[in-house]
Amino acid sequence: MKTIYTILLLVVSNIFMTFAWYGNLKLTDMGIIKDWPLILIILASWGVALLEYSFMVPANRIGSEVNGGPFTLVQLKVIQEVVSLIVFMVITIKVFKMGEFSWNHMIGFFFLVLAVYFCFKK
Repeated sequence: MKTIYTILLLVVSNIFMTFAWYGNLKLTDMGIIKDWPLILIILASWGVALLEYSFMVPANRIGSEVNGGPFTLVQLKVIQEVVSLIVFMVITIKVFKMGEFSWNHMIGFFFLVLAVYFCFKK
């Protein structure tokens, strides 16, 4: 169960982080924050990033073997990176409408799966 909670929290965390980092570009494109000063955009992004941390920290605490979870620190990081890239790709395609999933993406994900395999191999 800790495995599922950890991964779900990482997914939610990465959704918030993707919007914290790149959401301002979509909002600018939509004309919503076109004239905002950079400092205000940074502060708004920090607010979204606070939500990201509210999910990331519990994910790492629940998932870490230090707290009785199933994952080592390296495994947690690899899972986080894979989740991050998957979330980013889905949001980029569905929300930002930027590009499609092509053969080079498939190769990249294949290598990510290999990275996960090797990081979990004993």
